[in-house]
Amino acid sequence: MIVDVSSVLESLPAERWPLPHGDLFIGSFDRLYAVIEEAALSGVPRHVADCALKSPIPNPSKILGALNNYHEPADDADYPVSTLDRDGLFLKASTSVIGPSEGIELLPGRQHEHEVELAVVIGSWCRNVSRERAMDHVMGYTVALDMTVKGTEERSLRKSLDGHTVLGPWLITRDEIADPGALGMWLQVNRQSRQRGNTRNLLNDVPRLIEYASSFFTLYPGDIILTGTPPGAGPVVSGDTIDAGIVGIGSMRVEVR
Repeated sequence: MIVDVSSVLESLPAERWPLPHGDLFIGSFDRLYAVIEEAALSGVPRHVADCALKSPIPNPSKILGALNNYHEPADDADYPVSTLDRDGLFLKASTSVIGPSEGIELLPGRQHEHEVELAVVIGSWCRNVSRERAMDHVMGYTVALDMTVKGTEERSLRKSLDGHTVLGPWLITRDEIADPGALGMWLQVNRQSRQRGNTRNLLNDVPRLIEYASSFFTLYPGDIILTGTPPGAGPVVSGDTIDAGIVGIGSMRVEVR
């Protein structure tokens, strides 16, 4: 069941141009928590099936993604080396963000591939944060589809098309996930299994990714870090249906057109 708590937005501070970086709601979440709980108790429940699920983070100031950040357990004899210090992170346009109800529109004549990922949502401003303090700046988690157009163009361009960062089905706060380093995830296309993995197989875990990202960028509330995808990324075509989920967070269904 879902309860509309939009009334709490009236408690957000008024802002004038130039607007501050970051998501105003996420940045104010701790202060609004009690108001949200009160609104949830008095609101009218609705069935999830009756709701169009949009992105829980509509306008992050930036989206950062990790490359080649998983290993398969069977590969332990030849354990892959992290490329983070060599290749860094890539950027995606914030305009690529959609929710699961909006569907993915493909670029005609190009191959598109799916990648299911754990998305980490930053909750508070940080810069040059240590690994030990990194989790203090996490607001929560959501499921992400990091869609990619195959080709020779620069990676950030091919990943930044409208609708190529699907976030959902909702945002889970940090306290609801005991260990982000032990989450199973899966993806199906037309009910056929394509990807299955677990964040225990991340080469660079969540604290390391935040530490690294904040050494280059100031991270603001609502910023997204895509932690990488397990093996099995593959193509989709118009008419396909993608189901993706992460244990402890939820699952979402996304239509491809």
